[in-house]
Amino acid sequence: MTHSLPTRLPIPRGTLTPDRPLADLTWLRVGGPAEYLFQPADLDDLQSFLAALDPVIPVFPIGVGSNLIIRDGGMRGVVIRLGRGFNDIRIEGDQVIAGAAALDAHVARRAGEAGLDLTFLRTIPGTIGGACRMNAGCYGAYVADHLTTACAVTRAGRVVTLAPDDFQFAYRQTGLDPDLILIEARFTAPRAKPDELAAKMEDQLARRNASQPTKDRTAGSTFRNPAGFSSTGRADDSHEMKAWKLIEEAGLRGHRLGGAVMNEKHPNFLTNAGGATAKELEDLGEYVRKKVFQNSGLQLEWEIMRVGDP
Repeated sequence: MTHSLPTRLPIPRGTLTPDRPLADLTWLRVGGPAEYLFQPADLDDLQSFLAALDPVIPVFPIGVGSNLIIRDGGMRGVVIRLGRGFNDIRIEGDQVIAGAAALDAHVARRAGEAGLDLTFLRTIPGTIGGACRMNAGCYGAYVADHLTTACAVTRAGRVVTLAPDDFQFAYRQTGLDPDLILIEARFTAPRAKPDELAAKMEDQLARRNASQPTKDRTAGSTFRNPAGFSSTGRADDSHEMKAWKLIEEAGLRGHRLGGAVMNEKHPNFLTNAGGATAKELEDLGEYVRKKVFQNSGLQLEWEIMRVGDP
């Protein structure tokens, strides 16, 4: 990649890697390199680096890349990936506090062991930071229903506290300032018996494995379900249409473009069936959107985030 950044960046205590390939950091295993990948040692390191970084240089946080297509040309600026030091999970009364790098499934399990019901997170791939930014949800529950506060670091390196209104929650998305780096979130959860919560999560996993291609290389649901939604992002099921059904009715189950395919088991799962490029995946998604619109008059909206240069 031809560098657009100044030759000298702030020197962190963590790891700053130029031209770092990103494909291995995403579930779809596609995409070009980051101009720089920054893995901060701790919160102080993150704050100091951002405070010293030229504000014109773009930054982009990634988690485990479970809902992401990085384009083949890679990412300009600094990609920030939080790791150890940002994945703590703790319980305070009926509150669950989780670092942005904590896996959703781990948070659900830890909460369940404490008798707190955040079971909707159990089958959501990814990290808490991504779940908050995307208002992740499952089985009728969403982050917006449980989030109390969150903490983030600004481009100036300051830690700020965010209220739910700051997120501007909508269905599978938020209006959160893209320059904010989420570091922690606090959730309120109803109480229940730990053994009942464990059984509930096992049932959810079984249902997911029966209906979704969990062993294939996907990034979760490709498109949002067209529906009516409340201001909190909760679905109004009486108006909901399933994206997979619209894709099915357009005759696109199993449709392929190079190494990209709309999964045979669940056609709303865009899949890298082997050797796909980011362009093939994105082009197939756009083809599906076009054909669904021609067939139904409905416009599918991407749920997978697509970033970077072509």
